[in-house]
Amino acid sequence: MPDWPRALGEAPAPGSFRATPEAFVVIESFGFSPQGDGEHLWFWIEKRGVDTRRAVSLLSRIMGVSEAAIGYSGLKDRHAVTRQWLSAPLRETPDPGQLEALASEGVKVLEVHRHPRKLKRGSHRLNRFVLEIGFAESDREAVEARWQALVETGAPNYFGAQRFGHGGANLPRARALLARGWRKRDDRGGLLLSTARSYLFNRTLAARVAAGLWNVALPGEVLNLDGSGSLFLATAEDDAALAARLGAFDVHPTAPLWGRGRLGSEGEAAAFERAQVADEAILIEGLERAGVELARRALRVRLIEPGWTPIDGGARLDFSLVRGAYATAVLRELITAPML
Repeated sequence: MPDWPRALGEAPAPGSFRATPEAFVVIESFGFSPQGDGEHLWFWIEKRGVDTRRAVSLLSRIMGVSEAAIGYSGLKDRHAVTRQWLSAPLRETPDPGQLEALASEGVKVLEVHRHPRKLKRGSHRLNRFVLEIGFAESDREAVEARWQALVETGAPNYFGAQRFGHGGANLPRARALLARGWRKRDDRGGLLLSTARSYLFNRTLAARVAAGLWNVALPGEVLNLDGSGSLFLATAEDDAALAARLGAFDVHPTAPLWGRGRLGSEGEAAAFERAQVADEAILIEGLERAGVELARRALRVRLIEPGWTPIDGGARLDFSLVRGAYATAVLRELITAPML
């Protein structure tokens, strides 16, 4: 995969992250709580060394319900300590033996509450990250300066390397599948469709970063209202007013997640977006034939309630990002490390 351009210029100092699962903590934030009654049990879990799909499989087996009946909001990987809700349609409260069986597999149940409905995908608003990064003491001032710059400007909203598989192996698989025609039986979870769309988005964002245009609005830009899925076309409103809204993180420029449908952008913005993927007809046409609907994603992500704490050999960072944004997109602006 390409080493996508960084907003802060040259590659940063070498460093490390995820030294232990406890050095990479992710907590889902919903903005609501289970109601306390209903047909579904919601489990607030803390897992170590277990991804979300494995946690769902464990809950299914131990509680005796189908995996399809279990709800979750976001997929979290196994190289971390993560806290998230899972739901299951259970009449009886789990007994201590069942909870102990889950804990022995790396899934600790912290709370159990009832709710009328199954937990739906994408229900959480934010992910809170508490991360430890390592770097040489001689680089401390430079790394902290980069952190402060990100707090002020946000970070390019790249899809993380994990989206593309080990060594980027999912991208050639996506190319081959879309070239011959996507079929659900060949990609049941839609992973390769997501890989293709993520790659095309990253290419467009990379070009905007390289041109210094990732956090400004081009003429004909489609803007995203911060913290929502709301999109609107930038009009000929006062340039100063739009610049103020961009500077306050009220709105963000966007780029397409390619698929079937209207691009939405116009003029200079639309021309720029088409130019960045002009040589990727196989991917774009394959996505359209697969029936994927075109969507848009913000080009930048703001750090919500950011904190920096010096520790021996590095720093502890805490911040929240909107659902779908990658903490690694923030870290790659601070340090150089594998998988960033």
